[in-house]
Amino acid sequence: MHEDRDDDTGPSAADGARGGFSLSRKERGEVEQKRPPRVAVLHETIRLEGEAELGRSIPALGWSALAAGLSMGFSMLARGLLHRYLDGAPAGFLVESLGYPFGFLVVILARQQLFTENTMTAVLPLMTQPSLRKLGALLRLWSVVFAGNLVGTGLFAYGILHMQLFDQATQAALLDIGNQVMGNSPLQMFTKGIVAGWLIATMVWLVPAAEASKITVIVLTTYLIALGGFTHIIVGSVETLYLVFAHALPFAAFVAHFALPTLAGNIVGGSCIFALISHAQVRSDEAEGRG
Repeated sequence: MHEDRDDDTGPSAADGARGGFSLSRKERGEVEQKRPPRVAVLHETIRLEGEAELGRSIPALGWSALAAGLSMGFSMLARGLLHRYLDGAPAGFLVESLGYPFGFLVVILARQQLFTENTMTAVLPLMTQPSLRKLGALLRLWSVVFAGNLVGTGLFAYGILHMQLFDQATQAALLDIGNQVMGNSPLQMFTKGIVAGWLIATMVWLVPAAEASKITVIVLTTYLIALGGFTHIIVGSVETLYLVFAHALPFAAFVAHFALPTLAGNIVGGSCIFALISHAQVRSDEAEGRG
């Protein structure tokens, strides 16, 4: 008499077809749990999040975007404070750049609306089902979120300049960070913006699969943006608007020299390159599966 076993130790047909080892049902379940999610699963997770964002009301988007703009100011502030106290220290730049991820952590963990995240999440629904309605919803989302982010960054920059929170040395450090950004030519703003947009889109793609390592993914990705001096339209707006309010940079130069080329670069890197390639990969996998 053979005793039934709950774990079904007999070999499975699927194991044999794949040429793998014979595993019990329980062991096969453990393997499935430990495997990373399929690319299509990540794509669908982000697409559904994008659909939800496209369906939110303008007031909800606007307030969330305003909060995100204010929160992103802490990336500039944390980096500026570290810059002030590490000035001249060996490897000081490596340590001060650790302040850059702070705002991103607040925005992403608090689920606030950040424009450069939306270049990835909100674009996938349009790529999956292209239509004029989806395009209009995307442009509406981008306009509201970008405007809210900019207002938030402007309020933050103006506040820390005029509320007399910091001494002259700290204010000089914040000015120095802004001047470093403006040291790029408009072409460099654009090309460095492409890389920053690509990295933010990569972070958005990785976060759903990261689970317990979500914070690590956010910190490492945004730390690389700081180390490379890549231009990010929202963080960079805090840094350069601080110069504008301190009368160290004309507003026209902020728009033409920094904002427009950086914005274009972030959109190209996040939407036109990473999102398009990721979507094409999923579509190719689906086509092979149907074949």
